[in-house]
Amino acid sequence: MSMLQIINIPVFKLKGYTFITINFNLKEKMKVAVFSSKPYDQKFFERYNQNYDHELAFFDTNLNVQTTNLTRDFDTVCVFVNDKLDQKVIKKLSENKVKHIALRCAGFNNVDLEAAKEYNIKVTRVPAYSPQAVAEHALSLILTLNRKTHKAYNRIKEGNFSLNGLMGFGLKDKTVGVIGTGKIGIAFCKIMLGLGCKVIAYDVQPQEELIKLGVDYLPLDELYKNADIISLHCPLVPATKHIINDESVSKMKDHVMIINTSRGALIHTEDVIKNLKEKKIGYLGIDVYEQEEEIFFEDRSEQIIEDDTLIRLISFPNVLITSHQAFLTQEALTEIAQTVLQNIEDFKQGKQLKNQVEAG
Repeated sequence: MSMLQIINIPVFKLKGYTFITINFNLKEKMKVAVFSSKPYDQKFFERYNQNYDHELAFFDTNLNVQTTNLTRDFDTVCVFVNDKLDQKVIKKLSENKVKHIALRCAGFNNVDLEAAKEYNIKVTRVPAYSPQAVAEHALSLILTLNRKTHKAYNRIKEGNFSLNGLMGFGLKDKTVGVIGTGKIGIAFCKIMLGLGCKVIAYDVQPQEELIKLGVDYLPLDELYKNADIISLHCPLVPATKHIINDESVSKMKDHVMIINTSRGALIHTEDVIKNLKEKKIGYLGIDVYEQEEEIFFEDRSEQIIEDDTLIRLISFPNVLITSHQAFLTQEALTEIAQTVLQNIEDFKQGKQLKNQVEAG
């Protein structure tokens, strides 16, 4: 969108004549609607937008079929993991003249890429934002579940200094299975190797870097069979949906620990609850949940949670749930803001979109 801006009007006199010099700055600005935004999003986007001068409007609501009317008069929509951009939404975006979907996350399973292609809407993402942040959070889930520091903290606040029920196990020499060795998976493997663990992995594209460090790539069934801890770092695609289910859990060690900081639908929640009850799964740490879009990121402390499955999960003493916070570091938010704003700038200037994602 072009805007003609008068930036200064200096006036001076020479030999009895008055001169007015008008300097015009013809500058194209992108109007960007930022959905599912939180105060920390606005803080970082406004800080780094000083280098771009896009027109940003922040909406705390999700983008879905009911909220598409908010996209009128915008060139770009900036969305996060729980915004639902199906065919109906994308059709409406096209009708509202939106030409660009700027994801501020790595995953894009919530966008109908075929519909985006049909309506000629470009889609960009942030392929990697501080992979270390997510890998470190996965470790924090492991350590908290194992050493029960969350329970010890609550006990001490109540004056209870008993150690009963707080026994954990040493991580050294334990076998950690990593499913998915992209940037986050690589960072996680290195952390666990540093703790003295044996690391095994599964990925359709093994990383030579990890092999040199001593990571053994195995078939998935072999990983299930041998791992004491299994951590998920793969994208959500049809082949990985519900990769953790009753059948796969049956191949695992008794009392296995399962960690998921990737996407909620990698886990079949009902099957996991069944195996928690039967004590086949010994520990579950999740930062993501299949039905999280109506629950996570908001304060629900004064509400009744109507998701019976989530309430059942919360009731287990060996389950630890965080609210999709693995990415939430200063470094990650900086990388997200800078990459998204640059993606928008590249789109505005008609440059090749290096972070574009598109259908098949």
